[in-house]
Amino acid sequence: YKCLYFDGDGFALLYKRLDNGRLQWPKNEKEVRNLSQQELRWLLEGLSLQQPRAIQKSAKGVF
Repeated sequence: YKCLYFDGDGFALLYKRLDNGRLQWPKNEKEVRNLSQQELRWLLEGLSLQQPRAIQKSAKGVF
């Protein structure tokens, strides 16, 4: 798939080919939505947009 991305300064064309797996994509107009940067990254990595939970940050000072 191809994605045209505008970063406020210019456009970048992103291109990705999935060898195995499927791209999660809207089936109709009601499913179309704006993506956050995190959701775009998940999509480009072949992950589901509906992640049950993100990785929790560690507490301050705990290693």
